[in-house]
Amino acid sequence: MDDIDRELLAALQRDATQSYAALAATVGLSTGAAHERVRKLREQGVIRRTTVDVDPAAVGRGVLAFVMVEANAWMGDRPTREALAALPEVEEAHVVAGPASVLVKIRVGTPEQLQASLRRLFGVEGVTGTRTIVVLETFFERPLDPRPPTAAP
Repeated sequence: MDDIDRELLAALQRDATQSYAALAATVGLSTGAAHERVRKLREQGVIRRTTVDVDPAAVGRGVLAFVMVEANAWMGDRPTREALAALPEVEEAHVVAGPASVLVKIRVGTPEQLQASLRRLFGVEGVTGTRTIVVLETFFERPLDPRPPTAAP
């Protein structure tokens, strides 16, 4: 992956609906060359999917919580992954080091729905406890910048 690939990725993250001609102009390539590079990035798994960024509150999922899941056994296995993936309100799940075994990100519509989600988490084999952080306001969320960090002035 070179700097042009990274610039293509950054441009696609800003607007994945733009044409290959627009992408090509952004990075100084022909339309065909830009299309071929994007195809290869998909083929290599660098571009995992193309999606839409939806406002959670607009679709009734304005309550965001991060839940540290405590367990009595290792949680980094397939059954745990599948059990968490089966809960539609769980947007992300990460095996972590520290006081918890797994960190999950949950979005629901109401505090009552959050409580129900926590009950379902306790149904996952091995879960012994949870510590929940409810988000009051999100300042920003940003996608991964594929370009190398720039030095501070």
